[in-house]
Amino acid sequence: MSFTLWRGVVGMVRPTRRPGTLEELIRILPEGIGVVPLLLNFRAGSTDEFRKSMPQYEQYTAELAEQGVDLIILSGAPPFMLLGYEGEAALIRKWEKKYKVPIVTDPQMHVAGLRAMKIKKFVGASYSALQNQIVLKYMAEAGLKSVSMEPIDVPFDQVAQISSETLYAHVKKLWRKNPGADGIYIQGGGWQTARVVALLEKDLQVPVVHASICQAWQIHKHLMVRETMPGYGRLLDELP
Repeated sequence: MSFTLWRGVVGMVRPTRRPGTLEELIRILPEGIGVVPLLLNFRAGSTDEFRKSMPQYEQYTAELAEQGVDLIILSGAPPFMLLGYEGEAALIRKWEKKYKVPIVTDPQMHVAGLRAMKIKKFVGASYSALQNQIVLKYMAEAGLKSVSMEPIDVPFDQVAQISSETLYAHVKKLWRKNPGADGIYIQGGGWQTARVVALLEKDLQVPVVHASICQAWQIHKHLMVRETMPGYGRLLDELP
């Protein structure tokens, strides 16, 4: 292990080769944490593409485990959500037993983040009508309820072009139109919008769970690191 990675090393299997969000995540993490990414190459963002991806996810999981990382994050929510809440959990238990390393998926982190923030009913946002359908079914299986969830529907290869300002305005509009939720859920790891969390929490006075922030939170928890950067919201500030 390099002396510069003295706090631990995280292996990540990411669904696309789209730049931006990995760099954003690494900037959020404190010094001493290493990240080893292996990249799939989703292009269509289709159900068929998601369903066929499991063998590649497992291959990369095996490679990261062989390298000796401390935690493996399987990024890309829809492929694992399509397995169902229980089916996903069973698969991850099987892989953890086989490869002898802690493994967590994006959907598992999102559910954990919502529960940690005591959000049982949420107003949500995503960047695809298809993902919306997959997410809502999975979250219902996990015992969580959507008061409203609407996408900012863009082509799959243009997700990273959604700005924090666009997301803020979209979520704020949904929140005003749909009372009764406990907080906000921003699904999807493809947009570089992590700093919108603190703005929404301050202005709307509600907890916000964001996909990229969930990853940073789980890295802190699994590596037992409690040094966080300000400006990314309660989940990362409080490390519940």
